[in-house]
Amino acid sequence: MQQQTKPPLGRVLWDYAVLLMMAVVMALNYYLLILSNAFAPSGLNGIATMLQYVFHFSIGYFSLIVNIPLAILCALMADRRFALRTLVFSLVFSGVLLLFQNKVIDLSKFVYQTPDGKSTLLAPVISGAINGFLYGMTIRHGASTGGTDFIAEIIHHKKPAYSLTHVVLIMNCVVAGISYFVYDYNIEPVALCIIYSLLTTSVSDWILQGSKAAVRVEMITAHPEEITQAIITELHHSATILQAVGGYSHQQKTLLVCVINRHQVTKMTEIISAFPDTFAVVSNVSETLGNFKRIRN
Repeated sequence: MQQQTKPPLGRVLWDYAVLLMMAVVMALNYYLLILSNAFAPSGLNGIATMLQYVFHFSIGYFSLIVNIPLAILCALMADRRFALRTLVFSLVFSGVLLLFQNKVIDLSKFVYQTPDGKSTLLAPVISGAINGFLYGMTIRHGASTGGTDFIAEIIHHKKPAYSLTHVVLIMNCVVAGISYFVYDYNIEPVALCIIYSLLTTSVSDWILQGSKAAVRVEMITAHPEEITQAIITELHHSATILQAVGGYSHQQKTLLVCVINRHQVTKMTEIISAFPDTFAVVSNVSETLGNFKRIRN
């Protein structure tokens, strides 16, 4: 197993503090919004929700039974640090949820439920958005919410090039399909499961990439110094100047490469438009690493 670099103690304590808070919020999310309404979320917790609906077997106990062996397996076969942090999250989630369900902490008057006991659009929309936020935060702090993520981590460790999107998609489709039969042969829970899954994915992607996303601008220009100075002055970023050769004319050209924040695209367009002979290509950057700080004049 590849040796991992130990992070500073302060960072480790902060990561675990965040994971504990996220686990409590997730338990609240399930107790107040999900379990009281007739729909299943995605993943193994979706299976657990349907088991509780049919057999009244608490999802808290199911999470313990499933996640503990999966965490041990993940620690032995893949990433020990990831497995430990995710296991801690799962244990806190299960414990707090059981406290809610057994009325040790009575929050029953805050539970959202429609008059007929059937789910509406509001419950999966809010809970899906919350769970997406929680999922993104746990990933940023070196863990996950457990369940199929343990399996995904093992697969990724053994086959790094293998796409896990298909595994998640298949699992969500299975959960959505089963929910049709569990919830009285009703198509609504299937649609709500899909909505929940889409919202969870969208919000988690925004948490993981939104703060790091940027725009890459590549410009062929005869005015590299002027444009670079405008970028530094107005956008507080800089540019890399490269020499290039035109493929058709074989003339010497200058290529400017600049990475800016998304909200600065309009201002960059204004800068480029001041030089009509400049050609630019813009592409999205999902993540920036290293020094991407604004230049202070």
